[in-house]
Amino acid sequence: MPSIITIGNFDGVHRGHQAIIQIARQLAEPINAHVLAVTFDPMPVAILRPGEGPPHLGTIEQRIDALKQCGVDEVRIIKPTRDVLSQEAPRFIAGLIEQHQAVGFVEGEDFHFGAKRRGNMKLLAEMGKQQGFAVEALPRFEVPLSDHSIAPISSSLVRWLVGRGRVEDAEACMGRPFELTGTIVKGDQRGRTIGVPTANLDPLSWHGLITPMDGVYAGTVTLAPGADQESTPYPAAISVGVKPTFSQDQLNIEAHLIDFNTEHPDELYGRPATFRFARWVRDQYPFPTIEALTQQLQRDIEQSRLLLAEPHAAYD
Repeated sequence: MPSIITIGNFDGVHRGHQAIIQIARQLAEPINAHVLAVTFDPMPVAILRPGEGPPHLGTIEQRIDALKQCGVDEVRIIKPTRDVLSQEAPRFIAGLIEQHQAVGFVEGEDFHFGAKRRGNMKLLAEMGKQQGFAVEALPRFEVPLSDHSIAPISSSLVRWLVGRGRVEDAEACMGRPFELTGTIVKGDQRGRTIGVPTANLDPLSWHGLITPMDGVYAGTVTLAPGADQESTPYPAAISVGVKPTFSQDQLNIEAHLIDFNTEHPDELYGRPATFRFARWVRDQYPFPTIEALTQQLQRDIEQSRLLLAEPHAAYD
């Protein structure tokens, strides 16, 4: 079957990526072609400059799932070995044409490919004219942010926003909330002793991923179906930080599920969960007493409830 191909890292599968996939879908349907996304795992920077690559916005599984939800029919994952990365640009494209019956390519206007990134959209367009395949180049997708700037979307920008706690702006860029998915594990259980029990995300879940800046966020937690629960999102107050009141230095990501009732909270351990970050609430800081912390946590819960009830994240 002929294919329309788009190539990239697709970290976060943000709205710029989504626009490219939409155009690829429009080209594919009239000619009964399928849309193929070619991506890399690990990302090429991990091979070219080990240890210098940025944290990712999601796992490869999340990337594949997001690409397919956006309209991609098939995802091909290339392992970026030194041999692959040393391929000259024309040879790299020729290989994809031969393997996947490519009849068109859709990319962003600043797309580069091949050895030392020498290939660009001008070269791809010239190859298309010579060999008879279509080439579409899309300009950067821009979005208004909360500071009234108009920013061209990129994965680097989304990482920058998440790392500074600007999760609403990150959502505006991605078209969906930033999320972390993992397994609920046993914490220190202090929360339940002060009436604010929390679900703790396994630290292994975010290894190699960007995490929001330390703080409290309004968001949702979706639990995988259990014996007594459906897979539905619960409003939540999510805490990211090192628990300064208790002088701990290990990063914790935990959430109080608002209006979640269960007689057996230990049943949450081991269940997969997705934490989605919607709004910033406050910084993390130490409290002089447990009572003061408890009072603030109650305010965080009410503030999260109010924020989640409001419309947010303008996308247009």
